[in-house]
Amino acid sequence: MTPKSESELAFLSIEQAARLLRRKEISPVDLVDAALQRIERLNPSINAFLTVLAGRARRQASLAERELVREPRGSRANVSNPLFGIPISLKDNFYTRGIRTTAGSKILANFVPKQDSDVAARLASAGAILLAKTNMHEFAYGITNENPHFGAVHNPWALDRMSGGSSGGSSAATAAGMCFGSVGTDTGGSIRIPAALCGIVGLKPTYGLVSVSGVIPLAPSFDHVGPLARGVVDTCILLKEIAEKYPDGASRPDFRKLRRRRPRRFCLGWPKEYFFERIDPLVRRAINAAAKALEEIGGRIQDVSLPHLADSQEPSTHIALAEAAHYHRSQGFYPARAGDYGEDVSSRLEAGTQVRAVHYLQALEVKRQVERDFELAFKRVDAILAPAVPIAAPLIGDGEVIIEGQKETVRSALVRLNRPANLTGHPAISIPCGFTRDGLPVGLQLIGPKWGEATLLAIAFAFEQATDWHSRNPILPAAPARLKA
Repeated sequence: MTPKSESELAFLSIEQAARLLRRKEISPVDLVDAALQRIERLNPSINAFLTVLAGRARRQASLAERELVREPRGSRANVSNPLFGIPISLKDNFYTRGIRTTAGSKILANFVPKQDSDVAARLASAGAILLAKTNMHEFAYGITNENPHFGAVHNPWALDRMSGGSSGGSSAATAAGMCFGSVGTDTGGSIRIPAALCGIVGLKPTYGLVSVSGVIPLAPSFDHVGPLARGVVDTCILLKEIAEKYPDGASRPDFRKLRRRRPRRFCLGWPKEYFFERIDPLVRRAINAAAKALEEIGGRIQDVSLPHLADSQEPSTHIALAEAAHYHRSQGFYPARAGDYGEDVSSRLEAGTQVRAVHYLQALEVKRQVERDFELAFKRVDAILAPAVPIAAPLIGDGEVIIEGQKETVRSALVRLNRPANLTGHPAISIPCGFTRDGLPVGLQLIGPKWGEATLLAIAFAFEQATDWHSRNPILPAAPARLKA
């Protein structure tokens, strides 16, 4: 049955929409109109977007529709690409030619790049329709997405809750059906944290697999670019388009292979250290249930040791602080315009100026030790299983949480299980694995060997097919508003 209503169209997967487009049962105009209707109705409550490109998206949709009608009689476009005619969004730290790129900051509030980032160019070449640029934590330097200049992004599952960040706008928009997928950045969990809190899939690929050219940096040693989508197949479709070349011998992910080649047997590592310390009981219960589901579909779980991981938090922080401060100084932003930053980002940049060279170099040695720990583990297992975050989405404005009787800052709680994969550069994915009693999503994290995205996605897809968590969508109230082009 052909989807007709706004919600039916909006919650199609990219794969489903692409199939219907090729059959000419729907058009790109239908998809763009459905997304824009949802933006008009829902974005005032969620605040996921900084720039909505309504007129531009409609023009692109009309052009795409004409190409689909012409195909196969002389179409000049790549209409067979599964992203052709699909409305997507981009985090607002990706350069987009002729479209403002703020990085969620006051400093770049009116910055309009003259060229596209590599990722924006690749998506445009695939025929994807850029619908909007998404709200984010200022300069990607935070995980709450409480932006002092553009306002907080609200979680679609509970509007008084955080979306997570810094790719919070991308995650919230995708979860709410305001776009079909997005691309964000991840320096300390900024894809996986909001994906987990918003109940979608978020992949941080192997370091260097996706180009960061034309992306406003945070900490270059840790910066990654990756896809966010409502399902594993859509995540694979986006990754395949934005990824650079894999090394020889590495298996390349392909969404068609996911359906044909589900893993029969695989081995998952259960970390003895670090990842299961201070976990909310409801999150722990969901992860334990996910582990059982993985065993039922052929997974064997065994303990693995990561002995240096507990000593990596401060060194990771030193690297991030120093590199962020260096970038902002090199651009003349800090301290010259210190008053134009939000208090949290300004304080971290100031702390970055205090990191000594010896501490930075010592941190790089810890980085190498932790990388060796992971590589030894991956000689025994196909992937490592862990929570994506130890808690469900906190209330907007909360600065601290109590986990198993211990007080911890929200920032520390959300970052600590994600930063290890940024430190080492290994690919990691967050997938929905349950809900709390309050109806808030819980995310399962799988970490794989470098260039092991194909196996990681195959395991994630097998889990997704064995459960129904990914099929649930938030129900949101209407909000009166008018769309700004």
